[in-house]
Amino acid sequence: MASASCSSAREEGGEEALLPDASFEASNPLEDAGADGSLPDAAPFDGGLLPVECESPSCAVALVTAQDESFCALLRDGTVACWGANKDGQLGRGEAPDDSATPARVVGLSDIVALDHTCAVDKTGAAWCWGTGPYLQGDAGITTERTPVKLDIPPAKKVSANARTACAVVESGVLCWGSNASGQVAADGPFTLAPLHPPRAIAFGPGAPIRDVAVNEVSFIVREDGTSESWGANILLARASSLSPDPIPLPTTLGPITAVDLVADRACVAAGGAAYCWGTEDGPTPRLVRTPEPIVQIATTRTVRESFYPYDVLRSARWCAAAASGAVFCVGENGSGQAGDGTKTPAFRPVAVVGLPTPAAQVRTTHDTTCVLLTSGEIYCFGNNYHGQLGNGVMRKSSIVPVKVSLP
Repeated sequence: MASASCSSAREEGGEEALLPDASFEASNPLEDAGADGSLPDAAPFDGGLLPVECESPSCAVALVTAQDESFCALLRDGTVACWGANKDGQLGRGEAPDDSATPARVVGLSDIVALDHTCAVDKTGAAWCWGTGPYLQGDAGITTERTPVKLDIPPAKKVSANARTACAVVESGVLCWGSNASGQVAADGPFTLAPLHPPRAIAFGPGAPIRDVAVNEVSFIVREDGTSESWGANILLARASSLSPDPIPLPTTLGPITAVDLVADRACVAAGGAAYCWGTEDGPTPRLVRTPEPIVQIATTRTVRESFYPYDVLRSARWCAAAASGAVFCVGENGSGQAGDGTKTPAFRPVAVVGLPTPAAQVRTTHDTTCVLLTSGEIYCFGNNYHGQLGNGVMRKSSIVPVKVSLP
């Protein structure tokens, strides 16, 4: 799952790198769901994420965004490497405060089998988190941890967290804790930032085993059969509700879902080879995102308002998607080359990423940078590099073409 990225990055050209694309509506082209909330019919599709096949201990098998403009990768040897911004300790390197363009392993992690943002689960089920979040460290509430801390929860299969709320898939079901400001921990109230809730079991109706959980201003579960349930902020529920927020987990009409991405005020899923997005810019109803070919995973960003005195500039969300064929397509801002087509021209329609040497397995996005995990286990990034997001050992120098990440 993806984290929100409220970028402070500036490319070498200063303001000019942001202003031309600032008002771009990245959610086009979209198609509304039907009047009854049903989704448009799609051709049958049973594809999934392309497998990563590599032998080197340092090749990557999974890729995530961390907090702010940073990325982390799960390596084949069971360790985690991160690079980019480090304002909140999201690189997991201890007291070193600096951003870094050189990927390095997170301190103290081994035998990791699942990774989501800055939380990981090892082969024993122990859950570890770093950066800023509700990491259950005594009565401290939300803390910033520059090295991983162990969460006091039962053995987990997956943990998803943002800076205020977290959920985990455990043997008994799903636990959620932290802020309930938007009903994300499925408590009846109060819907406020504080107090923070301790871990609580979430009640669901009957269904297939739970495969995945994602949390931001809304919480989602995805079952093994691709069906889903949601609760939290009304505009992100992907289902009709008279409650705002709605703390009651109920099924959505999406499915079968292969991947979901939640980032603050926006959500996208890949389901049945198609992409759907919704949220502040698009409205609460999932809308079909037209792509050149069937897709298996989609990554998005949130809307950001930035001040350029005397004006406020709204930076619209953008998205990139991994296709079943291994191609990658992007739509949205491109002032730093983050759409990957070798230009800085806004991508008003999906453009194909050029220059990737092998097919793509996953794609991840921040506002200014895109990274792609290839089926070879290599990672390539493109776009802004103010914080070292390209991971090639060079700070500040951005790229409109994919460059290889120097994994440790």
